Amino acid sequence: MKITVGHTPDSDDAFMFYGMLTGKIPSQDFEVQHVIADIEELNKRALSEELDVTAVSVHACAYLPNYTILRSGGSFGIGYGPIVIAKQQIPQESLAKLKIAIPGKMTSAFLLLQLMIGKFEYTEMNFSDIPAAVKEGKVDAGLVIHETQLSYESENLQKILDVGKWWADLTKLPVPLGTNVMSNRFDKKMIQKFDKYLHDSIVYGLEHLEDALDYSMQYGRGKPKSLIEKFVKMYVNDVTVDMGEPGEKSVRTFFEMAQKKNLIPDYKIQIS
Repeated sequence: MKITVGHTPDSDDAFMFYGMLTGKIPSQDFEVQHVIADIEELNKRALSEELDVTAVSVHACAYLPNYTILRSGGSFGIGYGPIVIAKQQIPQESLAKLKIAIPGKMTSAFLLLQLMIGKFEYTEMNFSDIPAAVKEGKVDAGLVIHETQLSYESENLQKILDVGKWWADLTKLPVPLGTNVMSNRFDKKMIQKFDKYLHDSIVYGLEHLEDALDYSMQYGRGKPKSLIEKFVKMYVNDVTVDMGEPGEKSVRTFFEMAQKKNLIPDYKIQIS
């Protein structure tokens, strides 16, 4: 069966799909057509149900009633996650009055920051452009994700808020950031088969770390391998292999908190 599978041009996603997309982990059931796009573009494409399987922000799942969340392939921070950066320290209570660059309205980072500080003025831009926008004074602060969480100091910027740590301290749960979903056009059995296929691909990458990291470097955006390795090891963890009870509870808690604050619609989560 031919299926379209979307993932981001990010090293952690590439690492997870290494076994699948290089044929190291074969499948009798699926022939994958590979689609690469930024996470916010994938979120939008999922709204129109363009792709059979796709990486999306956990936040976006509130608007995707026709997809099922897979148990494998999630990006969960274990005590860490998105951060807010600026040129100088800014008190948290002042942030809601300032303009903050965000990597997309459907990103989990945006929803997490709203849960933390309330609604605020924002401007959307590609996540990789945010540090420069902060440095050049185009915005007062920036909400950063991906490897820019690790490289902001090289731009002489400061971390002023740790959103991931706030979530972890508050809930004692993994930080829900990204996940993979599969269209409900497929029956439950086929969804579970693909979930196992992705699970096996992630395990293969972890068992062949150097080869999977070398493959991931094509999406390293010029960052050194040492930083990419650190980033991949942060976001490809035990909860990525299978979300288990902690990951599932994290997603459900995230949605419950957001619904109480009327930040997302009332929605029943579907998990494989």
